[in-house]
Amino acid sequence: MNDGPNRTRPAAAVALKYDGKRAPTIAASGTRELAEEIIRLARAHHVPLYENAELAGVLAQLALNEEVPETLYRVIAEILAFAFHIQGRTPDDVRAPNPGASDNQ
Repeated sequence: MNDGPNRTRPAAAVALKYDGKRAPTIAASGTRELAEEIIRLARAHHVPLYENAELAGVLAQLALNEEVPETLYRVIAEILAFAFHIQGRTPDDVRAPNPGASDNQ
């Protein structure tokens, strides 16, 4: 990403939360500076990023903690599958309890 003065700002950024039991939900959403902060935090915590302005725009219309609509299940499932793959994880890893994790994730 180009960090120079002509850098393109994201129109929107959305973070999803997936617990392996229900549909993914909106964990964070924002535009302009807030979008940049969501992306910065994701990078800082090694969260895989997927860039799709149209999808982010659709998801940004949803409320925090709202489930992803059924019409988007396939595209979100493909993104999650890829994110799990590049992290060397499986969806079963989400369902397994993590004794070192806090409830505030």
